[in-house]
Amino acid sequence: MINVLFVCHGNICRSTMAQFVFEDMIRKEGLEDLFLVESASTSRDEIGNGPHRGTVEKLRREGVPMREHRAVQMVRDDYKKYDYIIGMDELNMRDMLRITGGDKQNKLSLLLDYSTHPRDIADPWYTGDFEVTYNDIVEGCKALLEYLLREQGRARISK
Repeated sequence: MINVLFVCHGNICRSTMAQFVFEDMIRKEGLEDLFLVESASTSRDEIGNGPHRGTVEKLRREGVPMREHRAVQMVRDDYKKYDYIIGMDELNMRDMLRITGGDKQNKLSLLLDYSTHPRDIADPWYTGDFEVTYNDIVEGCKALLEYLLREQGRARISK
């Protein structure tokens, strides 16, 4: 089992979107039994809140299934539980390092670091552009899944 935690500031936009997009990708590949996927925040700002309506609307338009979700905060013990802890931007990375107390096992990364064009994923809470965020997340999730399958010695995902 590969344990993946997606992380952003509030756990209502980007990390939630990444969680459901990634779950949809692995479901379509028949790999649900290979992964545990969750998401969390680096802050307490939105704890207990559901996904942002922009996230819900965008995922619904794209046909990406969602399950019940309430924002939770990342904690130090998550470093033991997850194999990959994946943030959305450099601020998330700094906060993840602070929460975990470091990254001795190289578990922390940014989602688009797996892509051919590494960069931050803009927070749609501020930009209002859930389309750009969704496209970046899909790019990153595809690249992440391909990376993880290569690491497991499995074939490339279907297009």
